[in-house]
Amino acid sequence: MPNTNFIPWFVIIPLFNAFLISLIGKVLKRAVSVLSILSCLSLLIISFYGLNVLRISSQSALVYKIGGWVPPFGICMVLDGLSGFMLITVNLIAFFVLVYSLQYMEKYTDKPKFFTLFFLMLTGMNGIIVTGDLFNLFVFLEIASIASYALVAFGTEAEELEASFKYAVMGSVASSFIFIGIAFLYGFTSTLNMADMARILSLKPNTWLIPFVSVLFLMGFGLKASLVPFHAWLPDAHPSAPASISAMLSGVLIKTLGIYAIARVFFNIIGITKAFLSVLMFLGALSLLVGVILALSQWDLKRLLAYHSISQVGYIVLGIGIGSPLGILGGLFHLFNHSVFKSLLFLNSGAIDYAVGTRDLREMSGLKERMPVTANTNLIASMSIAGIPPFNGFFSKLIIILACLQKGYFGYALVAVVGSILTLSSFMKVEKFAFFGKLNERCRDIKEVPYLMRFSLIGLAIICVLGGLLLLPSIKFFLNGAVDVLLQGKGYAKIVLEAASK
Repeated sequence: MPNTNFIPWFVIIPLFNAFLISLIGKVLKRAVSVLSILSCLSLLIISFYGLNVLRISSQSALVYKIGGWVPPFGICMVLDGLSGFMLITVNLIAFFVLVYSLQYMEKYTDKPKFFTLFFLMLTGMNGIIVTGDLFNLFVFLEIASIASYALVAFGTEAEELEASFKYAVMGSVASSFIFIGIAFLYGFTSTLNMADMARILSLKPNTWLIPFVSVLFLMGFGLKASLVPFHAWLPDAHPSAPASISAMLSGVLIKTLGIYAIARVFFNIIGITKAFLSVLMFLGALSLLVGVILALSQWDLKRLLAYHSISQVGYIVLGIGIGSPLGILGGLFHLFNHSVFKSLLFLNSGAIDYAVGTRDLREMSGLKERMPVTANTNLIASMSIAGIPPFNGFFSKLIIILACLQKGYFGYALVAVVGSILTLSSFMKVEKFAFFGKLNERCRDIKEVPYLMRFSLIGLAIICVLGGLLLLPSIKFFLNGAVDVLLQGKGYAKIVLEAASK
């Protein structure tokens, strides 16, 4: 039996770090930076180690039993293909964002508070991914949400406080829906362990409970994922937050609290139906189109990127909603790709704001002359999000379109193609007004951002260029393991309970 003692460290490391930074942050400022880098790097290394242990072992899931209590009587943490995939995605983005933040956050007054909240948010996201208990999923979801509410308001300007308040109100409504859904499931199954709950729901189906709870979860997690029509909080929250937090919110937070939770709960616990998959596809296509159309008219760079987050989440949900192996592969691959290129785009917007002092595209031009690294990495990210070959976004969008055609959903395939064309036109506007043309007078004296910020921009750009290699047979297990978990459906229950009994 493989060693599973490393699994709790995904929660322990960031939680301990948040506690320690809050104590020593004011006194040992340099130590905070070193500690933060080491923590994020160790989480990333453990993420790769965990996936490798899972791959070389004969197990489909690794279960850590807290206190040695066997589920469903004890609380457990589970690492399977899907959680391994999500852990690498979250901790990879967190590492690059943290490195970027070390210099970017100098313009704010209280870096230790920022890092404390950052690691609390990371604790929540990692906890959601590894927990095998539905109530603990809710607890970690609240930890990540509350930290993100505070981070959106971190600048304490009127616009940021208003956006944070709206985000907190809508997030609380979403949490209420989720909590009520969990309460109904607990009342029916008398268990909170996700595998045990799936087993009981398979043995005694209920004709009214499942549809009712499904609607509650879809509204709750749909709000967290900012699916249309649950998206109203996002266009205000993302532009208002510091750029590094916008990158985390769009890159991984809405994926973990929203899309991952939807996939885990509906595929592995409740069980999917054709009707539910149709709803997912419709909401995905609607988000895809509405988001990109609203983005076209934006001149605030971060607001434009926020609307594109809604649109790209639509692609992910459309792919997963197809329900076929190819569709789920495309959806999860696009989840990873979007985490990379959207984080890069938000970090680029932060670099521009850091150097130029504005986010209005009409007040900048010719930045390529003064900021070549930012210009080139932004071009790579723009081509990636638009689905231009050979960048990573092309491959995942192509797989989603092919999955639609394979299942005969020609209308959805057309929507995906149109969305990609409109995305390209939107980012051509960004390139034209921000980086090309004659250098604006106000930009004469600006210079490229500091080296740590450039490190993150270049690192993420390299992943955008090489991301398509994840489809190679030798490393495709990274995606295939996650796809297999969703295709197993409620078979997840048997796998986890058997692994826990060993």
